[in-house]
Formats: sequence, C-alpha cells, structure tokens
Amino acid sequence: AAINNPNVSEEAKEHSRQAIDELEARPETQEFRAGYDDQKDEVRQNAGYKATLKNPNVSEEAKEHAHDILEERGAL
Repeated sequence: AAINNPNVSEEAKEHSRQAIDELEARPETQEFRAGYDDQKDEVRQNAGYKATLKNPNVSEEAKEHAHDILEERGAL
C-alpha cells in the first residue's frame, strides 16, 4: 500500500520495495508460493465460480469456463 500511496515519501517507498524484494528472495516464500494453488479451499473456489455464473457483469466466455470447472468437480 505504501508504494502506491501518494502521501508516502519516495524514501519510504524505496524502503518498502527493498523489504518486498528481500521477502520474495527467501526460500520459504518461494516454497509457499509453489504450493499456494494446491492449498486453496475448493469450496471457496466453487462459490466464486457459482457467483460468476450469476453475475450480469461477467462475459459469457467466463461463465462458460466457470460452468465447465464446476461440472468437472461435480459441484453443480
């Protein structure tokens, strides 16, 4: 948030960038990111896909994709 905040000094923004870079370089961060998709709660994912099906602001292509995934998972 600090990096995009116009009220934060350039010095503070640079400090934030450096801290992010250091965190991203850590092996445990890389390991966490690698397994993140596997750890997502499928029930919540399915709820998001179901919401996509009913959202009038979503394209038909996105709705078809959500429907296909829900169908594959037996969640319809």
